[in-house]
Amino acid sequence: MPGPVPTSLAAARPPKGASSAAYRPALILLASLFFMWGFITVINNTLLPHLRSVFELNYTQTTLIESTWFVGYLIASLPAAKLIERIGYQKALVVGLAVMTAGSLGMILAAWLPSYGVTLASLFTVSCGIALLQVAANPYVAVIGPPESSESRLTLVQAFNTTGDVLAIVFGRYLILGRTTGGTSAEGTHLSYAQRMADAQATMLPYLIVAIVLALLTIVIARAHLPALGAAARRANAEERRHLSLWRHRNLVLGCGAIFLYVLAEIGVGNLFINFASQPSIANITHEQAAFYLTFVWGGMMVGRFAGAFIMRRFAPEKVLAVFALGALVSALVATFVQGPGAMYGLIAIGLFHSVMFPTIFALAIRGLGPLTEEGSGLLIMSIAGGALVFIQGNIADRYGIQWAFIVTVLCELYVLFYALWGSKPTGPEVLPAPQLAK
Repeated sequence: MPGPVPTSLAAARPPKGASSAAYRPALILLASLFFMWGFITVINNTLLPHLRSVFELNYTQTTLIESTWFVGYLIASLPAAKLIERIGYQKALVVGLAVMTAGSLGMILAAWLPSYGVTLASLFTVSCGIALLQVAANPYVAVIGPPESSESRLTLVQAFNTTGDVLAIVFGRYLILGRTTGGTSAEGTHLSYAQRMADAQATMLPYLIVAIVLALLTIVIARAHLPALGAAARRANAEERRHLSLWRHRNLVLGCGAIFLYVLAEIGVGNLFINFASQPSIANITHEQAAFYLTFVWGGMMVGRFAGAFIMRRFAPEKVLAVFALGALVSALVATFVQGPGAMYGLIAIGLFHSVMFPTIFALAIRGLGPLTEEGSGLLIMSIAGGALVFIQGNIADRYGIQWAFIVTVLCELYVLFYALWGSKPTGPEVLPAPQLAK
């Protein structure tokens, strides 16, 4: 049976007589945005082992690159909510795409120099642009159609995000790892300075292609006609806002923690997978070969999201989330404690079980927020900064071995299971205070 309808979304129900087909063009266009930011984010899964080889980094230094990426979410998310309030959703999407384009061009410069510092600055710029897109697009998709299908709709659009993830691995495998000495050599192979500098140039073509696509998408979004959101989902004015509080919503507060830890788990799996699978004690394969198996992680997530979009039309989303969190927990335990290829397959299975987590947690967390939806969404997107703590897994890998790094993943899955079973219960709808009558 379907789950309860989010109050904030119910208030933003489309006008009577408006069919779902009226919103389909906008959803298709938004799906392309989800695809692109998923694509660009997951390129990092092949980029990080590449940079580890080029700059001779240890695991802590390698994962710190990804930490810099997620600091962008932390810094940009709340200003993004204010920017959306000032210029509107559509213009905010255009700004986000333009920032991502600039960051992608910076990656071309970083490869040409080559420069570790410029690489960090460029990735940080791209992540700020994605944070703006996330703050704008996630609540927009949640409220643009019928409220009773918000979780299902957001999961379906997130499936296109994961489609971008899968293709990014194929893209990075052939255009980055497959064209470099480091990517086609066994784990631990020592490269000469000349080989490392030649390998550095491999990222120029991929990011040139990305920059061109982003620039074209910026123009398309700028010229598109997107429906306006209902008044119930808009931010309250300053006087009304004094009577409202985000902190009264347990589902939002605990949902921020669930997003924070879920992203840490997802990023740790994606970023460490290639080095993990390449270990002699696990699968003993090259980085390029490991990238092939990594496509199954994101492929499982893609399949799970398409399936989850339909499953949640029949079952309460919090129950679906609990089942998937339990599956992820078991898979993480296998990856941590089993030796040989079985550990790699456990890590692959986590992709399937992670599939519905982000969109379901997000939709459950903004239930009942009403006019606080934008601010709540900003906090949730800011919580994506949980991925910045992936350096903890890198540090564990350096100290105790890469397999033990996934004990962090186990703990993250436990919290998501807790959120599904108890923390996601809404505390009640947030409504604007009744107007005071003049005496």
